[in-house]
Amino acid sequence: MQNVNLDTLFELSEFFRIFGDTTRIRIIQLLMEHDVSVNDIADTLGLEQSVVSHQLRILRTANLVKPRREGRKMFYALDDEHIGEIFNTGLTHILHKKKGK
Repeated sequence: MQNVNLDTLFELSEFFRIFGDTTRIRIIQLLMEHDVSVNDIADTLGLEQSVVSHQLRILRTANLVKPRREGRKMFYALDDEHIGEIFNTGLTHILHKKKGK
């Protein structure tokens, strides 16, 4: 096992904390399919635009998503492929545990 200092472990804890919100998880799942505008995220998930914007700000600050402007619209995408891999690994674990019940 790697010898990791306490600061790095704290960063890892904060990283996983971001995944601890259902709304953020739903946004991540949607962004795994393609880049999506704030309005389309709100419409698809049945949320207020202000809620989506707030959650995207958290995801952006955590470097999980990145914005891209097209004219007046802002589109969001996952920051890199690792985010989707982490999502899928967690989902696989949950589904595996459910299957065993």
